[in-house]
Amino acid sequence: MIHLITGGSGSGKSEYAEHMLCRYRNSPKERLIYIATMFPYDEEARGKVRRHRQMRRGKGFETVECYTGLRSVAGMLEREEPVSVLIECISNLVANELFPPDRSGRLSDCSEDGQEEAAAPGSAADRVMAGVEAIGGIAANVVIVTNEVNSEGLSYGPEMIRYKQVMGEVNCRLARFADRVTEVVYGNAVEVKNSV
Repeated sequence: MIHLITGGSGSGKSEYAEHMLCRYRNSPKERLIYIATMFPYDEEARGKVRRHRQMRRGKGFETVECYTGLRSVAGMLEREEPVSVLIECISNLVANELFPPDRSGRLSDCSEDGQEEAAAPGSAADRVMAGVEAIGGIAANVVIVTNEVNSEGLSYGPEMIRYKQVMGEVNCRLARFADRVTEVVYGNAVEVKNSV
């Protein structure tokens, strides 16, 4: 089962995602892996990490921190051992793939004019999807959290515009890949796709 959960910031999607992965778990022996993608670059980010750790305390999750290169996590998972995985959150992963975790401000896979090489096999969208697909090929269940970042009508600089473009591409590809898609709106889960 691949379940994509989306929604705006503060919508309750993380709590819903944890709940759903625990429901999908096939047996108490099945490992629950929480892939944390937020790079704790400032106090606000560290506070969010602490809140999320508190939320999942006592639920049996093993945390794996992965800021870039999600595909490498698939190599750590044993195919013979049952495992379910929560990826939290794609928007952080895309930002980390586009902007190095040292926050130098330079796009990591851009051409000289600042535009990502969209057709390049090593694009941020391709790297994120390769990681999700590799984990999906091993895990019994994968719940993926992402953000709806394209609903604001504000004006942004070129880096944010590119980030939103890549997020839009990744979210569309994830929705096609997923068996289920749910949008969490003000704490309410709205089924968008269910092909199981």
